[in-house]
Formats: sequence, structure tokens, C-alpha cells
Amino acid sequence: MIDDLPRLFAKIRATLRRHGRSSHEAEDLVHDAFVKFAVYEKEKVVEKPEAFLMATAINLSKDRYRAEARRGEDALVEDAVIMDTAPSIEDVTLSRERVARLEACLARLPQKTCDIFLAHRIEGLRYQEIARIHGISVSSVEKHIAKALLMVSNDMEGWWP
Repeated sequence: MIDDLPRLFAKIRATLRRHGRSSHEAEDLVHDAFVKFAVYEKEKVVEKPEAFLMATAINLSKDRYRAEARRGEDALVEDAVIMDTAPSIEDVTLSRERVARLEACLARLPQKTCDIFLAHRIEGLRYQEIARIHGISVSSVEKHIAKALLMVSNDMEGWWP
């Protein structure tokens, strides 16, 4: 028959838990799978009992899930996995430091260069629009933006992931 039944049952329970079943449900499913195995084994030889039990337990789990879905059963609160999607305090602090660093970088830019850079990057204006607003050529806009990018990227080096 089966060499190490407790080890096999633990392995099946762990698999069922990874598939979203609670400890209690996994235990019930392992029991039900073993009952099916014992009944089946009375009539036929099971060549790979470990595989038979694992497949049976997984199939029973799927069947139970489908039945619960049809009945519209609600999940128990203790079975639900609640994820906190809020950023960690460390992430918030690091982001604030990066923003403060970026503000300091922008403050070091000449005012006109900063205005042109922000008009393009923040307001989304095209070079032609910026050139018209500031009364300069598109080539000058390109130079201001290149200067700003160079200064900001040098100043921000090591501050971004």
C-alpha cells in the first residue's frame, strides 16, 4: 500500500492550502480522498496510490469550489486573504526625500530653463507651443530642456531605484 501515510497526507494538505483551501477544508478533503481510495482499491489495483490520492483530493477541491460558486456561498472572514496595498512607511519616506531632492534640483535651474522644462514635462506642452509662449525658437526650447535634463539627472543620480 502506501509507505508513509502521514507524510503523504501532510503533502496533500499543503497542496490544497496553496490552492486556497483552509486547514479545516484541506483536512476534510484529504479524508474524503482517502475514503474514495479505499473504496476504489477494493475493486481494482491502484498502481500509484500517492498520485491517486493527490489527484482525487485536488479534484474534490475543484468540485467543492464549483458547488460553492453555484450556491453563492460567501467566504469566511478567517479564510479571506486581506492585502494592504498602501505603501510602506519606508516607501513614503523615501518618496518624500526624492521629491525634496527633485525640488532642490529644480530650484538650482535658471528660472527660464525651469519654466520651459516644467511646461514640457508637467503641463505636456509641445516644443512649438513653448517656443511661441516664450518668444524663442524651437531650437532654444530644445537646448533649455536638454540643459535641465542634464542638470536634474546629474543631481538626482543615486536617488531613483
